[in-house]
Amino acid sequence: MDNTEASEAADTILTRRFLLDFPRDAARQIEHTPLEAVARALVDQPLYALLPVWPHLVPQVARDLLVSLPTEKGCQLLAELQPQQAVRLLGQLDDEERAAFLEKLDGAIAREIKRLMTYPENSAGRLMDTQILLLHGDNTAGEALDTLRTTRMKTARSLFLSDSEGRLAGKVLLQDIATSAPETPLDHLVQPVTAAVNSTAPREEISDLFEQHRLFDLPVLDVDGRVLGIINHANLVQVSQEDISSDVLAMVGASREERALSKPLFAVQKRMPWLQINLLTAFLAASVVGLFEDTIARFTALAVLLPVVAGQSGNAGAQALAVTMRGLALREISIRHWLRVMFKEIRVGLINGLCIAATCGVGVYLWSQSIGLVLVICSAMVLAMVIAGFAGAVVPIALVRLGQDPAQSSSIILTTVTDIAGFFAFLGIATALAGML
Repeated sequence: MDNTEASEAADTILTRRFLLDFPRDAARQIEHTPLEAVARALVDQPLYALLPVWPHLVPQVARDLLVSLPTEKGCQLLAELQPQQAVRLLGQLDDEERAAFLEKLDGAIAREIKRLMTYPENSAGRLMDTQILLLHGDNTAGEALDTLRTTRMKTARSLFLSDSEGRLAGKVLLQDIATSAPETPLDHLVQPVTAAVNSTAPREEISDLFEQHRLFDLPVLDVDGRVLGIINHANLVQVSQEDISSDVLAMVGASREERALSKPLFAVQKRMPWLQINLLTAFLAASVVGLFEDTIARFTALAVLLPVVAGQSGNAGAQALAVTMRGLALREISIRHWLRVMFKEIRVGLINGLCIAATCGVGVYLWSQSIGLVLVICSAMVLAMVIAGFAGAVVPIALVRLGQDPAQSSSIILTTVTDIAGFFAFLGIATALAGML
């Protein structure tokens, strides 16, 4: 063995001992060394020497180093890491890179990792951005800015710091980093993290934390307190807007999965069941009209004015429904507020009903010159709009109480209630006051 070979062998042994005996220090050294040089130094190291170091690397360095290693060695590393560590590491990759590694892993290991990376619907794990940037307290403001420029990773208004074990240690505002001297350690700028969630936290809890603490970003932690990802406020708002748009579709009996350019047969398949249900409720409302066919036959003006009452009560109910649905979605109200919401909408319906009745009464009198007809439509208008406000508030809250999605059928139920209430109030009062018509 010549001197060069002996020197290289000694460097390899020393590097191996350094990795095994001082994994935290080795991780810090790796983070401050160019990637290509680190990859060359580690490619010949045995797997058992790399494993102690990897959990101490910040996510972006661990990701870049994994990709730079030979694929076979990278897969061996993923297979030997703890499953949660492998999940954090794979979460830093884009979809194609992640799929390539999972495809080459042993089937049982790949299935376990995929299971751990599958999060419940509307949970923090589904909402978080896994490609994150973490730094240490001993990094300087200048290094943080250089890292931001190099990685071009999207962040909110702060960078999160991890301790030597990779656990969340605090955060630093980007404004403080930008206005500090380049040599300022981030430890001097750190602020406590006021809120964090685990990956299975529901979106309601996440929304509450954003509102309660006025957050711009929220870290998502695993069971060991290590950062899995970050939820940005903008992402949460976007998802909420998408849900609101799907709720609008559901309220009128269209499918949440349907899009403007969906195939006609798919649209028909999704819409037809609710149209059939709506037809049944329409027959129910029509049967109410049938109860008063003698009254309508005697006073044909009632048939002309009947849609006016039904239309106004339907609009009033839709307004109450929209406000209540929004309150439930934004968690402004809960089931226990049902009495307050109901009485508020009843009062709104009463006041609006009186105002609309006055306007309508003037128009009907000018058209018919009948005081009796004015009295009928004004009384029916007030009663129908009060009932519509009551239904618009109670129907979605009742559906939530029963464990149902209020967006799915509230509109159809409300339409049935307002139609029946409007028809029955108008024709019932007309029958009672037939002597004045």
